[in-house]
Amino acid sequence: MNDIGFDASRFEALAAVEQEHFWFRSRARLIVWALRKHFPRAQSLLEIGCGTGNVLAAIKGTGLNRVVGSEALPEGLAFAARRVPGAELLQMDARRIPFREEFDVVAAFDVIEHLEEDEQVLGGMFAACRSGGGVIVTVPQHAWLWSERDAHARHRRRYARRDLLRKLAAAGFQRPWATSFVSLLLPLMVLSRRRKLSASDELEVGRATNRALGAVMGLERALIGAGLSFPAGGSLLAVAHKP
Repeated sequence: MNDIGFDASRFEALAAVEQEHFWFRSRARLIVWALRKHFPRAQSLLEIGCGTGNVLAAIKGTGLNRVVGSEALPEGLAFAARRVPGAELLQMDARRIPFREEFDVVAAFDVIEHLEEDEQVLGGMFAACRSGGGVIVTVPQHAWLWSERDAHARHRRRYARRDLLRKLAAAGFQRPWATSFVSLLLPLMVLSRRRKLSASDELEVGRATNRALGAVMGLERALIGAGLSFPAGGSLLAVAHKP
């Protein structure tokens, strides 16, 4: 077992469903919205832990001049190279980011919860970010939602909003903004986590159910875009700026 906090054997299953699965599609669209909303003049972005390149492909489609994806596990980079041709890809441990003042935005989407040294990672993201730029981070939310699925996914923790914002501030970031998402589906998520299912079962969604859940998350995204910040949800999106 590696100490990266992720099972490389899961990349193939993820790559097979990410582009159509309601959660991955909705998260990618929310991230693109956050990038355009909070960093409209950004020209470069580094994604920490890009996995199979699903979100990286969506970001590359926004027209940034430079999009770089990093991943600790080479198995993920093999998928990302096929999914995002032309993107810069490199193998890199998130705890040892070599860049200094190089990117307008540095991002990590459901990555830091896999590592014991999450504050170290945020500090490295701060160093890699240019002054006036910032970070976009997503993490699983609420310790009370912890289940066997988190253990299967090798999560170290689920976050409270105040804890994530505190760690961003400790890294040096300012002007934080955050919202929960998977909020309208939170009751359904609570019920599903009471059942003894593995994390892989979450990838198996029928076509009609997938469309319906995607529509609910589309409504949620529209409400966030209109200015609503949800106080609770299965996941948390945070944006912060480097002065």
